[in-house]
Amino acid sequence: MDRRTFLSRAGTAACALSPLALPRTALATATATNAAPAAPAALGPLLLNRIGPSASAVYIANADGSGERKLIDSGTLDYNASFSADGQWLVFTSERDGLGNSNLYRMRVDGSQLERLTEGPAVEDAGVFSPDGSQVAFVSTRDSLLANIWVLDLKTRRLRNLTGVAALQGRPESPNGFFRPSWSPDGQWLAFSSDRNTDWKGHHDGAGWEHTQELSIYVMRADGSGLRQVASRKAHCQGSPKWSPDGRRIVFYETLAEYTYWVLRPDLLLKIDSQIVSVDVASGARTVHTSGPGFKISPQYRGQDEIVYRRKGGPEDGLYSTVSGQPVVRLAGLRTPSWSADGRQLVYEKFTWRGWKQNQPLYSWDPQREYRYTDVWPAFSKDGWMVLTAKHEDGSVDVMRPDGSQRRRVYDVTRQSGLDPTLVRRGLGGAFFPVWSPDGEWIVFGVGQWFTQRGKGRARLMRVKRDGTGLEQLTDDSIFNAGFPSYSADGQAVVFRIANEDPNSASLGGLAVLDLATRQVRRITQGYDNMPIWSPDGSRILFNRGVRIPGSVWSNFDLYTVRPDGSDLRRLTDHPASDGHAVWTPDGRQILYNSGQAGYRDEACHYDQTFQPYGQLFVMNADGSGKRQITDSIWEDSTPQYVPSR
Repeated sequence: MDRRTFLSRAGTAACALSPLALPRTALATATATNAAPAAPAALGPLLLNRIGPSASAVYIANADGSGERKLIDSGTLDYNASFSADGQWLVFTSERDGLGNSNLYRMRVDGSQLERLTEGPAVEDAGVFSPDGSQVAFVSTRDSLLANIWVLDLKTRRLRNLTGVAALQGRPESPNGFFRPSWSPDGQWLAFSSDRNTDWKGHHDGAGWEHTQELSIYVMRADGSGLRQVASRKAHCQGSPKWSPDGRRIVFYETLAEYTYWVLRPDLLLKIDSQIVSVDVASGARTVHTSGPGFKISPQYRGQDEIVYRRKGGPEDGLYSTVSGQPVVRLAGLRTPSWSADGRQLVYEKFTWRGWKQNQPLYSWDPQREYRYTDVWPAFSKDGWMVLTAKHEDGSVDVMRPDGSQRRRVYDVTRQSGLDPTLVRRGLGGAFFPVWSPDGEWIVFGVGQWFTQRGKGRARLMRVKRDGTGLEQLTDDSIFNAGFPSYSADGQAVVFRIANEDPNSASLGGLAVLDLATRQVRRITQGYDNMPIWSPDGSRILFNRGVRIPGSVWSNFDLYTVRPDGSDLRRLTDHPASDGHAVWTPDGRQILYNSGQAGYRDEACHYDQTFQPYGQLFVMNADGSGKRQITDSIWEDSTPQYVPSR
């Protein structure tokens, strides 16, 4: 079903504002109301960058790896499949209704009787059948925009939110997500992981931008009563619980919470470990079933005395057993394995990372706009041309029409930058954050080393004419690392971020303004500041600031504005989760940004190469009022920009 058909079924009269723009308590009503079909999109598209696989398909095989065959392939994204207890059915997640919109489907293991189980704009994922096959427990963001455990009765289609009730939610400022449900063998209980009542903490002991995830294991009755924490360990992540056949124990993986960021990075994954642990549900007694290196995940009982699991990443990636002498099962590209109840079959998905095409259509949560994929940091000239960083390629600067046509390269990192190709391939070096001059004749950008490299290597400001001629360096070695520039409204100055030389912390030195005529630099802030953007009318500068939590190394990253002379500092966001990637809308009345405040949609350890899997897009008024969420995918959505209406 295409987006327009979905919106007509979901009720577009109630969705004159997107369902994500409504109060959380109104979301269920808005998505269930019948109304007239949606009007055609009236506003310019929303461009966004999404970090995730370009496609995935579900496979089935014998438990020893033989007989592998592709079972589900919609041509989009299909994942997180699991068996019914009798082995006759599968429930799985699919984005065939629009990339970014995940719904639950079921089908027989022979591929017949495909049926949609959920429908709506919310995330629906990680479904599991009850032992008698009459219900499905799953993760959903409907009602609250937070990940909760829901149960669907397959006969009546009645839905129940088990964890979203006020009495079970943690502190309002905590992540408050519930993930990966699992039924007890008697169907009376559910186990799941949750980060409720934990802190939004960055990596590297809290100092980093990306968050880590601390999870504990909980159980509750299938009617939503009796919530109880059965396993927890400070500064650790415990996830993906599964019951033993006799219902007395629950098995899960356990790792340091710090590693929930490391596991997302291919260069760090092989340096970390996790172990497979089980707990006695009644007494809480722990048993550690594995030891040694390797990131172990997705455990499941296969019989009362054997636990099988995946070791993730590197040459040792494969399926292992706690029973001595069992051979390793290696199936290239396998993710999130799930075994049938009799242990004879295995279902899993394989991701494809081809990269997405510029302007790839995405699911839209707004009936007034199309959503499209873009490479990072798109910006528009006064005559409607777009510039962006071609990070998917090599970090060069490209210009094009808004629809992606007439694309041409105006700065080639490979030929012109002299940067280390290894850093460029890893996304740590390149030409970043290109922005047009007000007259549309110049493009200013930073060239050098970025992110974790910014205190170790240099970066400078450059500008080039829109036809690729006239390349000019704007800053010299008096500033160690200059980046993220933005033109003033009159075109006479550029604001940018300074990073000081500091190999240990890559500290930032605040914001500065470069006078293009005199090449004089004046500091306007001294904070842990980044990504400044001049407002269209030139009156204010929008930026991101990391503020140290008192008595801690932890930083909370929020959005601020300031006058160009450094006065009248105003804070626009104050949620404990990170806010960033902010840009002004073309009219300067609103601000688009990325935030983690809606929490994770899944356990972080199941993601690959997705460093901020909790990031959703928001919009707010220029004074910080009227905040509302405008995406709700399981992926990282960032670097938004509205295409100006013409």
